Amino acid sequence: MFESWWRVLKRQWRYLNRLDTLATVQKLVAFYAEQHNKHLPHAAFHGQTPDEMYFGTGVDIPKQLAAAKVAARQARLAGNRSLRCQSCSQSVAAIN
Repeated sequence: MFESWWRVLKRQWRYLNRLDTLATVQKLVAFYAEQHNKHLPHAAFHGQTPDEMYFGTGVDIPKQLAAAKVAARQARLAGNRSLRCQSCSQSVAAIN
């Protein structure tokens, strides 16, 4: 797990920033660790951040995400079903 975290850290920060001093490296690693733990949701935690899992503050997040997924799907279906192309509208009008 740590190897995966380190690989992501290298790709997202090491190759994008100049690491000319030890202080810069320490600052960037501290920033990344804070972002990773407090702000980045993880699929393994069903959308919760590591801090939410550890402290138990994100218990409702998987339910909220599931409800949002259902609502988004219903909105997408309703939007797609309401679309009509010019050719189809003319065909339906000719039949009636």
